[in-house]
Amino acid sequence: MDIEFARTFLAVAAAGNFVGAANRLHVTQSTVSARIQALETQLGARLFRRGRSGAELTMAGQRFLRHAKTLVQTLEAARHDVGLPAGFQGSLTLAARIALWEGYLPRWAEWMQQEAPDISLRMETGMEGEMMQGLVQGSIDIALMYTPESRPGLGIERLFDETLVLVSSNPARGWPDPGYVHIDWGPEFHAQFSTRYPDIPPPALTANIGWLAMQCLFHSGGAAFLPIRIARRWLQQERLFRVEGGPQFTLPAYMVYPTDRAEKTLATALDGLRLLAVEEQRLAQ
Repeated sequence: MDIEFARTFLAVAAAGNFVGAANRLHVTQSTVSARIQALETQLGARLFRRGRSGAELTMAGQRFLRHAKTLVQTLEAARHDVGLPAGFQGSLTLAARIALWEGYLPRWAEWMQQEAPDISLRMETGMEGEMMQGLVQGSIDIALMYTPESRPGLGIERLFDETLVLVSSNPARGWPDPGYVHIDWGPEFHAQFSTRYPDIPPPALTANIGWLAMQCLFHSGGAAFLPIRIARRWLQQERLFRVEGGPQFTLPAYMVYPTDRAEKTLATALDGLRLLAVEEQRLAQ
């Protein structure tokens, strides 16, 4: 079986439709359809029910999901093992939203080096869609994100809550701020923001990560909602200022991981994330 057939199957399962899978794989929708049809012919079973709502796994597709993940994971494991530096016994890939690499995840990486010094770590940033795809395909072992999607074989665990506060480059700018940068913190944030500010027109500036918004604030001025644990340093240095009367929004951070794997390395990494999440929540208060 062509490994790309398995990758394509997993991409459709992760995206829930052929269009999303094509975008993630950087191929045409017709290529995705052809691969799935060829795979279904090889297996002698229909893997997806196509409809207006997307592509839903059939019973046969659900059974094949585990095998497809094993095929891709075996290939990825072989690549990791062959490329392991001398002295290391295994490897682990963790991907996360870039904001979670501020403070929390570097502490976890340090903790892992102490608790599992023979494990090589690959650390990545990513957005929810690509991280979910990586988890389903087996190229990512653990992912941390704000808006996970439920997928067969993946566990979702809430780690801690981010507190988003409205900050400005200048306390005299006022609110609403024409230089406001709307950060895509996910559907939960959008819902809270729209409820709090139903009459504010669409912003002129948007960013998919907080780091980009901060660069705009420091360069041109403006306002944005940032996690307090990230903004605290800049507030203390008076490079940023809390907007008077600005609301606080809560944004849960989750870790997502495969539930069908029992490796000690994975269990150790998850335990470390849980342990440090308690500390992170304490520091945020």
